[in-house]
Amino acid sequence: MPEYVIKTGDREAFITGLRELADFLTANPAVLVPDHPAFTLIFDAADAAAREEGARHAATALGVPAEDIGGGYLDARRMFGPIAYDVIAIPPKERQ
Repeated sequence: MPEYVIKTGDREAFITGLRELADFLTANPAVLVPDHPAFTLIFDAADAAAREEGARHAATALGVPAEDIGGGYLDARRMFGPIAYDVIAIPPKERQ
């Protein structure tokens, strides 16, 4: 059992919402769209090893590497046209 937990939303509701948004935008061309749209999964864990394991697991599912961006942060990004799907792993808080 992994030492990390990924809190995720309702997958079917998310996908349904994306389809509804696409249909709405198609039917309403006057509605503006973002220049740099993104979805972000923020990943946290109690210790550095668990955080890294979880981030790499999420990145593998996206088919991209998790990259160390410094300061204890990891980032993985996959682009779908102009839309980014990001996994951001934040450093664990100091535990006492």
